[in-house]
Amino acid sequence: MLRDKVAMSVEDASAYTGIGRNTLRELIRSQKLPVLRIGRKILIRTDTLDNFLRINDGRDLRNAAEAFAAK
Repeated sequence: MLRDKVAMSVEDASAYTGIGRNTLRELIRSQKLPVLRIGRKILIRTDTLDNFLRINDGRDLRNAAEAFAAK
């Protein structure tokens, strides 16, 4: 069901990937994972998230400094 969405919240992205919400928020804060901001709402495009995971395959994403930024 989540795969059908064009964009998802941090909570949905966490469920989709298995990555913790705090880790996702840190990746967003460090500008490694681009997002759409609508007021206080943060949306992550599904295709951007899939690309981010692909280019960081095998990396420890808990350390945002080591992650490659998605474009």
